[in-house]
Amino acid sequence: MSSIEIETPHGPARAILDPADEPVAGLVLGHGAGGGVEAPDLLVATEVALAERVSVARVEQPYRVAGKRSQPAASTIDAAWIAAARHLRAGPLADLPLIVGGRSAGARVACRTAAETGAVAVLCLAFPLQPPQRRNATAPSPSRLDELDAVDVPVLIVQGERDRFGTPPESPTRTVTLVPGDHSLRTDRDAVGEAVRGWLRTGTIVPA
Repeated sequence: MSSIEIETPHGPARAILDPADEPVAGLVLGHGAGGGVEAPDLLVATEVALAERVSVARVEQPYRVAGKRSQPAASTIDAAWIAAARHLRAGPLADLPLIVGGRSAGARVACRTAAETGAVAVLCLAFPLQPPQRRNATAPSPSRLDELDAVDVPVLIVQGERDRFGTPPESPTRTVTLVPGDHSLRTDRDAVGEAVRGWLRTGTIVPA
């Protein structure tokens, strides 16, 4: 494992690199809005991917590298993510099919930018489909389903059965796997790992 800094339009990002032996693909993962790249589900996905000969880069957004916890505007984090993914494609993950993904807000970023990063697939851990309605709100919070529907490559969503953000529907290109637990995906690490492993082994994402 090693780390590199990557210049982006909004300051330096940091990538934690875990190269696989004889890799067949690369996986770039982003963190949640208030969390970091050490989130349990991101670590599980990393372990499984390495076992399947997929090199992994976990990317810290510039605001996290700068020590801030408040997430900036979507346009800002999307631009930083695209810059980081392109740098990785030209360097540590060069010549590999690229899978992008992340947990919660990081999954949203990966979906919104899938075309720009040239992704062959997207891995969503705890996709925040619809925020819980605020106590004094008169209408439900807006759904983020359009971000998923805009992705035209295979998508895996690993979602806790009790996730307060709800569960996205499946589609011809989108697989949804429910596992025990809530939005944190901490309850059953093995179930999260098996979901990711099974998806990678289908042969449509990573060459067998």
